[in-house]
Amino acid sequence: MKLKFLSLTLFVVTFFGLGLIVAEARVTGTISEERYNKICRWGVFNPPECKKRLIKTRSAPKQTTSSNQPNSNQTIQKKNYDKDCKWGVFNPPKCRGKDSRVKDKPEQKPYKKKEVKETKFFKKNNNNISVYAGRFDVNDEVGDDKTSLMGIEHKNKDLFRNTWLGKFSPTTGALVTGKSAIYLYSGVEAEYNLGPINILPSFAPGYYEAGNGKNLGSVLEFKSEVKIGIDLFENSNLGYSISHISNNDWGDVNPGTDNQSISFSKKF
Repeated sequence: MKLKFLSLTLFVVTFFGLGLIVAEARVTGTISEERYNKICRWGVFNPPECKKRLIKTRSAPKQTTSSNQPNSNQTIQKKNYDKDCKWGVFNPPKCRGKDSRVKDKPEQKPYKKKEVKETKFFKKNNNNISVYAGRFDVNDEVGDDKTSLMGIEHKNKDLFRNTWLGKFSPTTGALVTGKSAIYLYSGVEAEYNLGPINILPSFAPGYYEAGNGKNLGSVLEFKSEVKIGIDLFENSNLGYSISHISNNDWGDVNPGTDNQSISFSKKF
């Protein structure tokens, strides 16, 4: 009986010892660094394999193509670039915005064209220009002073003034006769509208130079005129006028002259 018990005890001890040896052999084995990093991440819960002896593997260094580690060609280009771009504000154009020693210029705002305000004198549809032609001194009894005349006249629409007597505006003009007489004048003109028909009386003092024409007795002459016009198209008018020029007896003589003309006016 004792012999059987002793044999059984010896068998159990031998079997258990062999198990420990095998386990120790497995534990004292080796494990690669790649395998260790893959499975041994749980601390006390790591598998027994993690107790093996760690063998570090030698791997070739990876070549990085990151922009932070330039290759030799980039290094050479950088050195050459720094050599060209070391003059600050005197750097060539290729260095602008690329070299750290050159400050970036502030972003420039897009150019905005300034709006030019039109003055009253040149405002659209503000100016009225009239050209006219006719006869000078139509009532001359002798007839030696009768001749042709041509003239031009300007009015500014924005300078109109409404009063209880009507609408008034300044007028400026000049005329020349067929016998080289010249008359430059500036005055005021009233306007009365009856639908498309306009009645335009005016009065203007001016400078008169007789030339080879009629002597009116003074360089200062006064022109009184009445014009009747009709609107033709948009911003245009056709008119007929009768005028009288004299010096109001301020000169040596005061023969005066009566004139007739046809005018065409256009707003610009």
